[in-house]
Amino acid sequence: MSSAAEQEAVEAVSNAAEAVRSGRAAPVPQIDGRLKERPNGQVRGQVLRVHARPGAPVWPGSSHPLGARFHHGPDGTAGTNFALWAQGAEAVEVCLFDEAGSETRCTLTEHTHEIWHGFVPGVRPGQRYGFRVHGRWDPWTGARYNPAKLLLDPYARAVDGDFTLPPEVYAHVRDWPQQYIADTVRDDRDSAPFVPKGVVVHDDDDWADDVRPKTPWADSVIYELHVRGFTMRHPGIPEELRGTYAGLAHPAAIEHLTGLGVTAVELLPVHQFAHEDHLLRRGLRNYWGYNSIGYFAPHAAYSASGTAGQQVGEFKRMVRALHAAGIEVILDVVYNHTAEAGELGPTLSLRGIDNRGYYRLQSDQRRYSDYTGCGNTLHAGRPNVLRLITDSLRYWVTEMGVDGFRFDLAAALARSMHDVDMLSPFLAVIAQDPVLRRVKLIAEPWDVGSGGYQVGAFPPLWTEWNDRYRDAVRDFWRGALPDVRDLGYRLSGSSDLYAWGGRRPYASVNFVTAHDGFTLRDLVSYERKHNEENGEANRDGTHDNRSWNCGAEGESDDPRIGVLRRRQLRNLLTTLLLSTGVPMLVAGDEFGRTQHGNNNAYCQDNETGWVDWSLLEDPAWQSLFALASRLIALRHAHPVLRRRAFFSGRSQGADGLRDLAWFTPAGAEMTERDWYAPSASLGMYLSGRDIPGRDERGRQVTDDSFLALLHTGDRPVAWVLPGAPWAEAYELVLDTSLEEQAAVPGTLHRAGEALTVPARSVLLLRVSGSRPTGASA
Repeated sequence: MSSAAEQEAVEAVSNAAEAVRSGRAAPVPQIDGRLKERPNGQVRGQVLRVHARPGAPVWPGSSHPLGARFHHGPDGTAGTNFALWAQGAEAVEVCLFDEAGSETRCTLTEHTHEIWHGFVPGVRPGQRYGFRVHGRWDPWTGARYNPAKLLLDPYARAVDGDFTLPPEVYAHVRDWPQQYIADTVRDDRDSAPFVPKGVVVHDDDDWADDVRPKTPWADSVIYELHVRGFTMRHPGIPEELRGTYAGLAHPAAIEHLTGLGVTAVELLPVHQFAHEDHLLRRGLRNYWGYNSIGYFAPHAAYSASGTAGQQVGEFKRMVRALHAAGIEVILDVVYNHTAEAGELGPTLSLRGIDNRGYYRLQSDQRRYSDYTGCGNTLHAGRPNVLRLITDSLRYWVTEMGVDGFRFDLAAALARSMHDVDMLSPFLAVIAQDPVLRRVKLIAEPWDVGSGGYQVGAFPPLWTEWNDRYRDAVRDFWRGALPDVRDLGYRLSGSSDLYAWGGRRPYASVNFVTAHDGFTLRDLVSYERKHNEENGEANRDGTHDNRSWNCGAEGESDDPRIGVLRRRQLRNLLTTLLLSTGVPMLVAGDEFGRTQHGNNNAYCQDNETGWVDWSLLEDPAWQSLFALASRLIALRHAHPVLRRRAFFSGRSQGADGLRDLAWFTPAGAEMTERDWYAPSASLGMYLSGRDIPGRDERGRQVTDDSFLALLHTGDRPVAWVLPGAPWAEAYELVLDTSLEEQAAVPGTLHRAGEALTVPARSVLLLRVSGSRPTGASA
């Protein structure tokens, strides 16, 4: 068309869009043979049809369970039952694809309780399939049906292929000149050649040979890792297994985990996910995976054995291998939003199945309520969405063997109408579910919406990522805390946040770093983010790093800076692993992994995001790993460090010894004035005599008592060791000022002695003779 004609076309479509929006009936004029009149005033893109073979016979089948289930029909005929919830649909077709990509469409004529279903004889495991859903195209009322778009089954157990997001996978004309109405212009080009397909999977595994570790919360040490990033550069893992579930199951990977002593791995998202269009345009990919599109399917790209259903078995074998090593598997799950983004995003699954039924929409139903920062929010208050989420969770527990979940932006799931509600349907359903209430449940207790910050507010059964712990510990060791009140709460289990409703200290998942933000090494090497490689002009990622670079930005050849940074790493690790609550480490932090200052490496599927195992060849980082392992072993050995109840701070005997006490360097117990005064030092006494609870044989649990001295000042301090009733003598167990802990002398220090605490260090002392004779640990 000429430029004048193009302008005329744009104006015509704009006028038509406004007419429908205002309620006036206004057909769209035919423009250059490309846009065609439709009864409701909508416009559609140029049609590009593919030929589909006539449908195979379809029997009525069953509306339960949802998804594709292979079984034998009533007369013994093998086939697959397909069932799809699509409340507002006018018709549903299941589309079967052969190896050449030829499509056979089968109409599901049965419609029970808003579920379209049918049994297709002869369809066996390995069959690739998708759905086409017919209905109104009326974006102004939230209806975005478009049968030209092949849709992924929300219940697909496996997915074959990758989402590359060409224009054909958008239900609207993605590149329409006027972007503000582009989402209203329907695109009728067929998307089937360009999108992955679901795969029929037959699952008859009963897990009879698997033994779950069932580690109590209080005894847990969590290790957050990325399946691909953890294994991609590991020299002990065969190259063909690197980056895969099989790689994580390899003895070389498991040996590191057991040597460190962690009890659970928390896997960054392994649900099938898609890469965002803006990343693909820049030649990048979504590395972290917080862009889910298949809540039942293990991400196919992490499979070494194949993607036609083999990924399911490979994932299970990985779980079994980890369980055999005593390690639980926790999944980071993203039920708050999907990869379909906002109204200008692709149509891959739920949007085309029932947009209004799955997503939270604004009063202007063209738009999405976005509490996630990702363009859309699943409406977890709706029964069908709750069913999708809980069916998925139960599937991963009962059929895939996992032991718990960390819920990304959990506050978004806990919203009822608009506000976060701790009596919301989502939380109520989880609390009463006989399967889910028994597994580990971790909330990321915030979202990006109004009132979304909910740290400390989730009900019993839930633990939470405690970012107030992270901030307090970071601020203390960089010398930015105005006083030590907040640090005292964080070290002792955050009772100010969690001592209500029967919650326990292990409701707090303590962390200093997570996948999102600086690594531990970068936390002491950079004060500013360096995210230029992400292609967003360094605008992405948080500015609030609470980091200190120890005198130079980035890598430094100055040996004094290197010594100080390694000391700070030891201080941070020691603080984390001595704190009451559940510690979480990030893969590689225990031996100095760096992302070179990138605090948002979500799109860095390369050496920046992968764990660099060559660091373990450096003696300096070997000693850091040795310290982390020693601290975890110390934690496992001493119940006083993993309490199941909050400290009372009260005396339990006539001698006045309390279960928890705080000291100044003068050797005196802290007063209220001390808590409010600026200080670079804090002493914490943990009594092993007064641990609530009994062991499995009903015996009182007792342990050694410890005194931890934390000093962030830049000069040494003389610390008077407390006397009676706290101790008569102390044995030095750990000194973070030393590179090698084997150099810790282990000598006794008498009560009342002034012990020199080096600058920026932690000293851990065991009370000599503190455990009663015959006591259990």
